[in-house]
Amino acid sequence: MTFSRLYSAITRGKWFVDFREVESHQLLIDKLLEHGVDTEDRSPLSERKPLMAYVGDETSMAYTNNFSDAPQGSIAVVSLHGPMLKYGTWCSYGTTEVAEMIDEAVESPRIAGIVLDVDSGGGSVDAIAPLIQSIQKAQQKGKAVVACCDLCASAAYYVVCHCDEIMASNSISAEFGSIGVMMSFKDYAKHYEKEGIVQHTIYSNLSTHKNGPFEAALKGEYDQIKAEELDPLAKQFQEAVKHQRGSRLDANIEGLIAGRMFFADNAQKNGLIDSVGTLEIAVKRAKEIRRDAVVDEYIKLKS
Repeated sequence: MTFSRLYSAITRGKWFVDFREVESHQLLIDKLLEHGVDTEDRSPLSERKPLMAYVGDETSMAYTNNFSDAPQGSIAVVSLHGPMLKYGTWCSYGTTEVAEMIDEAVESPRIAGIVLDVDSGGGSVDAIAPLIQSIQKAQQKGKAVVACCDLCASAAYYVVCHCDEIMASNSISAEFGSIGVMMSFKDYAKHYEKEGIVQHTIYSNLSTHKNGPFEAALKGEYDQIKAEELDPLAKQFQEAVKHQRGSRLDANIEGLIAGRMFFADNAQKNGLIDSVGTLEIAVKRAKEIRRDAVVDEYIKLKS
């Protein structure tokens, strides 16, 4: 079951992903598509190794999946590492599982805020919504969400631009951007023809537009799939970034919202991120944002 979900995501999905992420996993992807990976008796990663959070404050942190044991006022550090898929497979956690961990932290009276520890080149489009919903739920509950990132590209950046603050975890390797959408697929028609296999696809007379963009792309005609499938997603991504980053973002920088990547210093100058620090500093910021919000609310009530 977990293999079929992974296979489906690879073959049918649209991706907010940095192309280097695709290239680095190409060998495994090819083996999966050719059924060259042994997937028997492979349970989901979450069943073999439950997702854990790093909980505490900037002076003392410990791993746990039970927030009831956390000291009062703790910050929960939840990891978002590697390619993003909506559902967990035997080799990775799904964003639905990461979102559930965030939700548990939000509901715990012992957790004052959340740090999202990000090291991801992006992933499938449908992996984004669960995390954004959980981030917004935390903010509605008055709990700050700070993203502390190394690689934060494409779908990962789509998610973290909704956080209260974005911090680069270092000024050496931390990189941000790749705001864009891509789609890649293999055409096996000639391969099957060599094997003597001819595939026939027949549509109803009443289904004249069904799979139109994809059928055109198989013929090497990409305009329709760009216009109907990819461009709307790219525009939505760009608008989300501009809305969430607001005046901090210098959208006039060439390629800033059209796919370029920026290392930490330039990302900060261009407004893609707010600061450069460490995970400990990100934990401290989450507490400070929460404290400042409480003070502001108190002042409003008294005024």
